[in-house]
Amino acid sequence: MRKSRFTEEQIIGILKESDAGVPTRELCRKHGITGQTFYRWKGKLGGIEVSEARRLRALEEENRQLKHTVAELLLDKRALQAVLSKK
Repeated sequence: MRKSRFTEEQIIGILKESDAGVPTRELCRKHGITGQTFYRWKGKLGGIEVSEARRLRALEEENRQLKHTVAELLLDKRALQAVLSKK
């Protein structure tokens, strides 16, 4: 996955500019982003503060690690079941 050149703090700042009344086209041109990117950010991070965005990122990372752990355990379980079924 490609890493964004904007931090979550910068993205929230851009979204707050939009809330202050700056036209979307002007914001996109000023920051060098597409309208699609702006609206994707707005859908994901619109209306939240920087601290909430950090917490969201931490929770997403924890969720990713837990899913990875569950996948490993499922593989181990299937391997053990295969060994037991052969006996």
